[in-house]
Amino acid sequence: MNIFTGIFRLRYLINMSSKVAIERVKQNTILAKKTINELKSELEIINKEYNLLLSKQLQEENAKLIAAVEEAKKKLVHLEVQNGVKQIPLPNQKNTLLTSSIENPIETPTPNIPEPVTKPKKEKKEKKSNESKQAPVELPVDVGRLDLRVGKVEEVQRHPDADTLYVLKINCGEEKPRTVCSGLVKHIPLEELNNRIVVLLCNLKPVKMRGITSEAMVMCASSEAGVEVLSPPADSEPGDLVHCEGYTRNPDPVMNPKKKIFETVAPDLHTNDQLQACYKNIPWTVLDKGFCVAKSLINVPVK
Repeated sequence: MNIFTGIFRLRYLINMSSKVAIERVKQNTILAKKTINELKSELEIINKEYNLLLSKQLQEENAKLIAAVEEAKKKLVHLEVQNGVKQIPLPNQKNTLLTSSIENPIETPTPNIPEPVTKPKKEKKEKKSNESKQAPVELPVDVGRLDLRVGKVEEVQRHPDADTLYVLKINCGEEKPRTVCSGLVKHIPLEELNNRIVVLLCNLKPVKMRGITSEAMVMCASSEAGVEVLSPPADSEPGDLVHCEGYTRNPDPVMNPKKKIFETVAPDLHTNDQLQACYKNIPWTVLDKGFCVAKSLINVPVK
């Protein structure tokens, strides 16, 4: 055997050993993958079994806790019943469950709970709630809300600080005369007002007019042709009340300006074609004495 043959055989042996080694590596790799897959499958199975076991344990513990809570509730109800606490069923709760737990309470040792010391309650003054207060009946807004009376002018002066105003002292049958500021300077001579019998609106809110408080208003027929003071019946006396048939006389002590009672009634105050002062065509009267009238102005506003 020559040297070339030896070399060839050596190479052949090396190649064969290499192929065998590579084949073994491949087989080992396949075996390793198979083993890994098997381990994964086993691990998944173990994981599922563990989760099921854990879930079962948690459910058992949860059931025990629920049972313990229900037991504690029953004991609490029993103790409350023994101490006189009234039991009220909750919404959507069967009354039978609650009553059965009360009628057949669990026998538990009753703790020695000292009775609470109750301090005598101070008697509180009963406060009238808004509900208990009856809301005042709102009267209709009509001429019955106006306090119209007969008055006698006892004194007339010019207002010191207003050229268009008179300052009148008018007897309305009260303890003392009322002070009235009236813008009649341009319409009625001072002499015609002195000692005159007039119709007075007495429940307007008093208001200051250039420093002097006016406590009423002299009622007049008024138009572009002029202004005339209304005259009550000839035999009227200071303090006589003015009525309007069909309307109950129930005047406010003082009309609230915010309610605008006079402003609501005023458009229906007027004289008729017989010179009578009217509300919605119903004449003003002083009972058993006659009508309140203007001197000459017919079918004009009264204010």
